[in-house]
Amino acid sequence: MAESDHIGQLTLSVLGNLQYQHDWTELQILTHSPLDNSPLPRPLISGLPPRRLYLHPDDQIEILKSHPNPEDRIPETPQIEWVLPTHLAEKWTLKSFASVFDFVPPKTSTSPDRPKRVLLATVHDDSTVVYYFMHDGIVKPRQN
Repeated sequence: MAESDHIGQLTLSVLGNLQYQHDWTELQILTHSPLDNSPLPRPLISGLPPRRLYLHPDDQIEILKSHPNPEDRIPETPQIEWVLPTHLAEKWTLKSFASVFDFVPPKTSTSPDRPKRVLLATVHDDSTVVYYFMHDGIVKPRQN
């Protein structure tokens, strides 16, 4: 009971940080899968950041190829992101992270592919929140 209460408070803390410090909109806390209503191993937050957070290198190449004028700005249309709230003192394994990825819903109901990443929100005791991208599998590094 105390652990689930701690996780709930942790989730609310991250939600508030996203909303008030980072201007995210359309925020929701998910405790059950929207696909089959089964309980998630951990609560997840979904939301829309004010701008796109990450552009996969393969997607970046496609956008550059299709963009007529290389001098123009590339559009940064934001996408719904999934956030996993954690505490710095928690011990996570590859298996526990994989179980989170197994429950992240696909981007669209017609696409069976699950998202390739989640945003890991790590909260410190002083309420500082640090965000890291957590990819599902290996991602090739960006070309500079």
